[in-house]
Amino acid sequence: MQLNLTRPLLFFDIESTGLNIPTDGIIELSFVKVFPGGEERIKTWKIKPWDYVNRRQIPINPEASKVNGITDDMLVDCPTFFEVADEVADWLKDSDLAGFNSAKFDLPMLAEEFERAALAGKELSVNLHEPLMVDVQNIFHAMEPRNLRAAYRFYCGGADFENAHTAEADTVATYEVLKAQLDRYPEQLKNDVAQLSSFVGRKYVDFSGHLIYNEDGEPTINFGKHKGKTARQVYNSEPSYFAWIQQGSFTLDTKRRFAEIEKQIKLERLSAKFNSGKLF
Repeated sequence: MQLNLTRPLLFFDIESTGLNIPTDGIIELSFVKVFPGGEERIKTWKIKPWDYVNRRQIPINPEASKVNGITDDMLVDCPTFFEVADEVADWLKDSDLAGFNSAKFDLPMLAEEFERAALAGKELSVNLHEPLMVDVQNIFHAMEPRNLRAAYRFYCGGADFENAHTAEADTVATYEVLKAQLDRYPEQLKNDVAQLSSFVGRKYVDFSGHLIYNEDGEPTINFGKHKGKTARQVYNSEPSYFAWIQQGSFTLDTKRRFAEIEKQIKLERLSAKFNSGKLF
């Protein structure tokens, strides 16, 4: 079944130096952009993972190399994410997103690379919180719990796909699996990106899930001693907690979201003082 699209849907997959988003980096990024009407475009980048602070290449975890087949020496002459960020942003423009387990890893990792590039001086206008996100793995697990290779065998004819764990092969396979899922579950799945994106589950404020929206739409702490409290409650009782977040080993996206909440609370307090006539 072909996808029913009102705007482009960008399938993507990432290979990285490891699984620690705050410290690891992208080494391969692949996009399959599907347009309304069915046109498809594919783009893959090999990327030199870069430590902007120490100005050196980030080494690949040997366990990651075993999975993706990429080694440090293969990336020495490749561009850094900073150098391809504008092109990547252009591909993302006006598109919704799709991937396999991408909501939990690939999307946060991509957001982290954009944050790093921005801190290094790259001027970008990318907000990855805006697009709808279709996670094909979540649909698969809701219907037939397995992994991508098993999903491809199950939905796409029984054979393994070639070059598994390369970004481009995984991205193309994810696109094929989603189309096959729509064919297989016509009564449960609507051919609509908004409905498919609902399988991502609970809406996170930040990609790593340290902040979530509660039933009232309030950003709420989702870990540690303040789990279940709204960010506003925590700021009112322990404002130093927000400073601790900024100094801790959290993703740049998480730090940005906490900073935005703190800024909003301060603006609201200032507005209340102004309206009361008591600024000091």
